[in-house]
Amino acid sequence: MGFIDTFFNIDVMLRVFPMLVAGLKNTALLAACTLVIGSLCGIGLCILRLYAPKPIGYLAVGFIDIFRALPILVVLVLVYYALPFVGIRLSSFASAVLALSLVLSSFTAEVFRSGIQAIPNGQTEAARALGLHFPAILWKVILPQALRIAIPPHTSNCVAIAKDTSLASVVAMPDLLKQATDAQALTANPSPLIAAALLYLIILWPAVRLVAMLEKRYSEAPR
Repeated sequence: MGFIDTFFNIDVMLRVFPMLVAGLKNTALLAACTLVIGSLCGIGLCILRLYAPKPIGYLAVGFIDIFRALPILVVLVLVYYALPFVGIRLSSFASAVLALSLVLSSFTAEVFRSGIQAIPNGQTEAARALGLHFPAILWKVILPQALRIAIPPHTSNCVAIAKDTSLASVVAMPDLLKQATDAQALTANPSPLIAAALLYLIILWPAVRLVAMLEKRYSEAPR
């Protein structure tokens, strides 16, 4: 069997394509849930770290540092296999969403912290002088500017976490990689893995280009 028949067997790819599509849907749902939950929780963590009383701020710092330091695979295994020992049983999908969201939220918190600290203090003081309460200052003055600064690095983190959804196959979630691995075992041919790689490329390459475009746009825009 030649190289093409081994790695680019079109007949095998077409035969397992429905399996790959099902896995792709699960991967897309996992990525969407993770990005929404992780981003919102990350912004919340950032606010706690910067503006909450010191004990809560220290807890937020510890949380952020821990989940920035731990490999995603380790977090995923701990969530899926360790939580049942304390009476918490989650499905493979819920475990993957939780693990990936914990990691994304920690990186999101740091990105938005940098964005908020880049805003001149004079703007906050001016808003206070106008009689705005802190929630209004945060919502109308701080977060919109921080978002503009944080968009490029946060988008890059989102692309990275979307790629890491492939780790969900470790806990038997039927994502794209898991379906491709099962298809490879069924067909005794690695072509399904190549097909899965092509699907990842088709989806994530435009996202990578979007990150580059956003970085260029916001680096050139006047502040």
